[in-house]
Amino acid sequence: MTLRCDLIIRDATVIDGTGAPRRRADVAVRGDRIAGLGDLGGWSAQTEVTAAGKVLAPGFIDAHTHDDRAVLCGAECMLCKMSQGVTTVVVGNCGISLSPTRMARRPIPPLDLLGDESWFRFGSFAEYAEQLARTPAPVNTVALIGHMSLRIEAMAGDTQRAATDREAERMRARLAESLAAGASGFSTGLYYPPNAMAPTDEVIAVAAALRAASGLYVTHMRDESDGVLDSITETLRIGHDVGVPVVISHHKCAQPENFGRSVETLAAIDASAARQPVAFDVYPYAAGSTVLMPAKVRDDVPTRITWSVPHPEMQGRWLADIAREWGLDLRAAAERLLPAGGIFFQMDEADVRRILAHPLSMIGSDGLPHDAFPHPRLWGTFPRVLGHYARDLALMSLETAVNKMTGRTASVFGLVDRGVIREGAYADLVLFDPVTVRDAADFDHPTRAAPGIERTWINGEPAYVWGEGATGAPAGRLLTRGRA
Repeated sequence: MTLRCDLIIRDATVIDGTGAPRRRADVAVRGDRIAGLGDLGGWSAQTEVTAAGKVLAPGFIDAHTHDDRAVLCGAECMLCKMSQGVTTVVVGNCGISLSPTRMARRPIPPLDLLGDESWFRFGSFAEYAEQLARTPAPVNTVALIGHMSLRIEAMAGDTQRAATDREAERMRARLAESLAAGASGFSTGLYYPPNAMAPTDEVIAVAAALRAASGLYVTHMRDESDGVLDSITETLRIGHDVGVPVVISHHKCAQPENFGRSVETLAAIDASAARQPVAFDVYPYAAGSTVLMPAKVRDDVPTRITWSVPHPEMQGRWLADIAREWGLDLRAAAERLLPAGGIFFQMDEADVRRILAHPLSMIGSDGLPHDAFPHPRLWGTFPRVLGHYARDLALMSLETAVNKMTGRTASVFGLVDRGVIREGAYADLVLFDPVTVRDAADFDHPTRAAPGIERTWINGEPAYVWGEGATGAPAGRLLTRGRA
């Protein structure tokens, strides 16, 4: 008897997302699920794709994004992810989320990375979730609720102090309400001015809402440079006291005086992992990107401007060149550019490799989709790991690299039936050529799609084809930790 399905991908090298060795197999899809795996010569399908031995993997899960607005803007806005094989994004990181707060004027940095006040129109997370249900996103979305967004609402913008008990309770209640509506966790950005005055006890008081909902605590720590070890200690204390898993965002050791300290930080994280659940994400570049903060610019950290409201003509240019042209020092030039963003070359490549290779790491792009001249991680993160680090440098096996983008991430975020290729799992899939896959996006040409990523499917629907772009209707869904 011939078995029928909607899609068969034949003769694929299947890397299933668990870290297990690759194997040759056919994969069948019926509806939004994988219906068969193995020798499916007796099966037929409405659509057949011949992989010719190329790799079929679970769709990649971007563990760290700022795509809160981008997922609402259609396929063109998410080509930067689908063209990398990304099928799920985690939004609301670094304490920055579009909900649950409305704003009447331009949000203060770094909330403005998501856009002006017109985008902050969701008075509850339920409203944001309803938008995703009404107009499906091109990719699946996992949502975190940002401390910064909660704090600005609860404190009426007066954030340069600790919250009162009443304000902290207001934030906790809003977080609990959001978790009940489908959010998966709580994020902080204690590094940034709107959150920097929040003491540890305030964070614990707000994060207490996570306990009953089994949510995640995800953090851009208070300090990733000189005080990085103290920040790890604070992060772990918050997770321990609340009783929830911890994810450290974009782990790094920033600034030249801290190069090499990943040996210390990873040892500290390893020691804690024996006592409590902890993970971290990392992007495969020795440069970061965020809003431009004049007080933090340095002569020994080259800075490239990604956007500027008063001087859009300066996007893509080096801050040092702009300062020289204007006859100003770096800080004064940065002040003149505000509001603005930048790329900061502040990490050591040896640290990046050590953190990438660590067993607890997952891959997150931390891309900023609304920057005019973005960091290339927005378009290149996942193929860069596959091509540059796994294939060319042999930093890890291809199976390990895929696991860090799929099965491991799904496990950390509690995504049921995602991140693996097996019968019954959701059909989020990517087909890529392991010989040619590479990141074409670079610091001079940051928006180029990656060769070697051939096809992407989301919930069984075609989403991207190399050379054609986005295909089919958006099929993304809101995913919630612990729910199928």
